Order: sequence, then C-alpha cells, then structure tokens
Amino acid sequence: MIERRPFESLGGADHGWLKAKHHFSFANYYDPKRTRWGALRVWNDDEIAADSGFPPHPHADMEIITFVRQGAITHTDSMKNEGRTGAGDVQVMSAGSGVRHSEYNLEPETTKIFQIWIEPTEKGRPPSWGAKPFPKQDRSGRFVALASGKKEDEDALPIRADARVLGATLKAGQTTEYTLDEGRRAYLVPSTGIVEVNGVRLTQRDGAAVQNERRLKVTALEDAEIVLVDVA
Repeated sequence: MIERRPFESLGGADHGWLKAKHHFSFANYYDPKRTRWGALRVWNDDEIAADSGFPPHPHADMEIITFVRQGAITHTDSMKNEGRTGAGDVQVMSAGSGVRHSEYNLEPETTKIFQIWIEPTEKGRPPSWGAKPFPKQDRSGRFVALASGKKEDEDALPIRADARVLGATLKAGQTTEYTLDEGRRAYLVPSTGIVEVNGVRLTQRDGAAVQNERRLKVTALEDAEIVLVDVA
C-alpha cells in the first residue's frame, strides 16, 4: 500500500524567516492520522531565509538527520561542534542524553532542508554530531545510504536507530528499485522532479507512506532527486 500525501495537504507554518511544511504532526500542527510512521516521527520541509535560523534549543533521545536541498546550514552545539553542511549533503545529530544546538542559514540565499527525526533504539547515550558530503554522482541511478543504523552501511553517517536514510538521483526515464524487508515501512519524498513509485505519481515534495510492499520500483518522469527512509 502506498498513500500519496500531496505537498498541498501537509500541515505547516509561516514565521516570515521560516516557511515550514510538516509531513507529520509537529509543533502547533496536529493530525491524528499523521503522527508517525513506525520509528519515523518527524519529516519537516523547511525554507530558512538568509541570515536567520534556529537559536540554541535542547533535544534529547532523538536521531535528527538534516538533508540540505539548497543553500547551506551552519550548526553549533553544546559539545563544541561546528560545521557547515551544503546542498546535497547530510548532517546527523544523535541527541542522546541531551544537547543544545543552533542551526543558522548564514548564506545570502534561502536555504531549503528536509529535517527527519527517527526514534532511537537506545536512550540516554552520549550525544554526538557528524556531517558528510555525498557527491551526486555516487547516488546517480541508485539508492545510496546517507545515514544508517545498519553495520553494513559503512559509508553512511551512523545513527542509533533501526533505520536507513537513502538518497538517489535519477535522470528522466531512469528506473531504480529498492527492496524492503518483511514488516518494514518506508517514507519517500522527491526533493525535486516527478516520479512514479509502483505506479503512484509523486510530484516535487509530495510524501509517499509505504507499507506491505516488498519492492519499490521508482521511475523518474523528469530529472529527480529522491530521499527515502526505511524504518521498522
């Protein structure tokens, strides 16, 4: 079963400096039918104006993955980590026993991100942070693990969750496949472009909630970049 969630149907808020869309209930947006998808708790589609951002705030016991769609995000935290993550790249913060961090767009243009929260398999661990560039050619025509709790995904940023965050870039007409283990769920969003997933058409920034499907066949109807989360 694949449930298409059109971008226009998502909850959201416009704070001026931040335009946010929420695939799941978040902050002042609540939909009892969209509170989570397995261990996936949050998928926010944020547009952050130049020279603005999120001041220091706390998190605990959550795996927070940020995929930068456009521009760059600059991170600082109470662990003394600092880093700038640019378009197409990924950062991961394991909030663990508790951490404060800030995220700012210090660029002269709007920064666009997907921020994904996944519940960890263990609580109270020491917090950590990491970031990594993922050249688009490495995920051309196929899904590549960007962040993962699977030991076999050695090149992915580690997370403390029974989950994978994957990315793929497809040219118009290209098809790739992804296999879900039995009992797993997936959530898929085209960051750009139009795709079909097992015949279900998704336009840019639509969500697809997937369950009881073992094989996902993804075809690009135009050049597309896709983010997929595989969770228990």
